[in-house]
Amino acid sequence: MSVTASSTAPVEETPSEKKPRRNNVTSTYSGLLKAVRDEGLLKRRRSFYITTFVFLCLGLVAAATGSFFIGESWFQLLIAAALGILLTQLAFIAHEASHRQVFESGPANDRAGKFVANAVVGISYQWWMNKHSRHHANPNTVGKDPDIDMDTISFLPEQAARQKGFMAWFARRQGWLFFPLLMLEGINLHATSIKHLFANKQVKGRISELVMVFTRLGLYLAAVFFFLPVGMAFAFIGVQLAVFGVYMGASFAPNHKGMPILPRDSKVDFLGRQVLTSRNIVGRGMNTLMGGLNYQVEHHLFPSMPRPHLARASQLVKEHCAKHSIPYTETTLVQSYGIVVRYLNEVGLSARDPFDCPVRSKYRI
Repeated sequence: MSVTASSTAPVEETPSEKKPRRNNVTSTYSGLLKAVRDEGLLKRRRSFYITTFVFLCLGLVAAATGSFFIGESWFQLLIAAALGILLTQLAFIAHEASHRQVFESGPANDRAGKFVANAVVGISYQWWMNKHSRHHANPNTVGKDPDIDMDTISFLPEQAARQKGFMAWFARRQGWLFFPLLMLEGINLHATSIKHLFANKQVKGRISELVMVFTRLGLYLAAVFFFLPVGMAFAFIGVQLAVFGVYMGASFAPNHKGMPILPRDSKVDFLGRQVLTSRNIVGRGMNTLMGGLNYQVEHHLFPSMPRPHLARASQLVKEHCAKHSIPYTETTLVQSYGIVVRYLNEVGLSARDPFDCPVRSKYRI
């Protein structure tokens, strides 16, 4: 069963439907989980992750070697773009380690994730854990999912309605501006995670993360500015961060944007909450391109499931949802981007001046 949903309206149930449906679906999830376990889909695949990590590290070595031999040439920007792609792929591994997908031991996953995130990618592991754990617990839930909190982009109509001046102008066009804006997301991810490490609240492993993040940042900047002229060095860093930001944002955005929004006090069972608010991306090579995020439904239902097992789990979940009449959403990558753009533009309409002529707005540049 496949649908493509794009709704900003909260999911609601009538009082007579709530309890029976919740109990029934919850009990069926136990059966689904048992089927997944019986097939061994929750068993770790260390060899896959070790091989992938080694391959990506070789890619980093190749990029550094290529950069050295290219010298003072604008072809260095191709190396910068490749570096942005490699760092995004490494960020996927850090994300999977945070979900306990790589090793059986929790501490081993944390050590691996912390090293890759902080020392290689340059983003705080604890910041990511805090933010992402809250998202998984309450995806697309108002007031609980940090991924739909107001930032530059308005993800809810009431957020857009509060915008004034330039931000209101921006909100009305935010769907079209979303992907270009992702070119700045790389800077935002680094800056926000560092800000989190300097926050007054308690942060586990603050000192070690600060040391790793700033050591990595210092070595990276020193290498770039030592081997390249100043102007070319800035261009190199700009391209690398832009590619990293676009790749990261374009991999995470299709998963939930445009899917139903749940009210803060919604009483939705675990299975329903995760399936109704998530979207899968289908297509050849998507599992590698998106680091397993393309199987978002299964990732939310079984967060510790290794990437290689998600495809088989998708078959089981799809059959389960069809049997119990639960909407299961999947679409292509390009179609998902269209849904995201339309959804954000629809939300942005709340920032429209009520006295603005719709016909004039349609043809306004």
